[in-house]
Amino acid sequence: MWRRYVAIGDSTSEGLDDPDGRGGFRGWADRFAAHVAAAHPGLEYANLAIRGRETAQIQQEQLPVALELRPDLCTVVSGVNDMLRRSFDVDDVVGRIGQMQSALIGAGATVLTFTMPDPMRVLPLARPLRGRFAAYNAALREVSASTGAVLLDLGAYPVAGDPRLWSLDRLHANSAGHERIGRGLAWALGLPGFDESWGHPLPDEPARTVWQRAAAEGAWLRGHLWPWIVRHARGQSSGDGISAKRPVPLPLEPTA
Repeated sequence: MWRRYVAIGDSTSEGLDDPDGRGGFRGWADRFAAHVAAAHPGLEYANLAIRGRETAQIQQEQLPVALELRPDLCTVVSGVNDMLRRSFDVDDVVGRIGQMQSALIGAGATVLTFTMPDPMRVLPLARPLRGRFAAYNAALREVSASTGAVLLDLGAYPVAGDPRLWSLDRLHANSAGHERIGRGLAWALGLPGFDESWGHPLPDEPARTVWQRAAAEGAWLRGHLWPWIVRHARGQSSGDGISAKRPVPLPLEPTA
């Protein structure tokens, strides 16, 4: 029986872009916690994730806090911010993820993580990063098998790259995407009532015209890519001044 769940990671674990209706974000970690609480009443849940964090920062800043909280269930998800940087060392990044997995498993926690979808369908300009994502996924599969972490192989399911499950910034899942990931993790953990339907494809939709695609690309370039470039050129992070949204483990009431 799981009694305490702690999430560590970056913006996806924090919950961007899944509005909670109260000015904050819900996200797959909150949704997954609710699924666990439904099967294990009284579950306590803390979320230490902060947007913009790279894997080394998560290891240095969040892992020690997570270990102090003594969770028996933990999610460790990071790496995308590392892959977006000019230089990317897959062995260092995934090696650090493996170290975090081992530390938490050694402390008695069940640890979950997931691979990343191919970015090309969501973000065509990400073609130069495609090799990084593939290398990351291969290394994460290997290290998770070595440490004993539970791996949801999200990247192996084509639906994970469906643009309809991604927000307008194309870097974060939308509410429907977060809901799918939450159910996928519940299935990977073996919770009752969950099956592989989370990974089923969405219904077909009419293809967009060339002009519709061009308009969408222009809006994304102006509204998301350019501000991201400016922020990083200034040495700023989206996580500057942000603190963990749920730093203290608190009971989470089961939801339907």
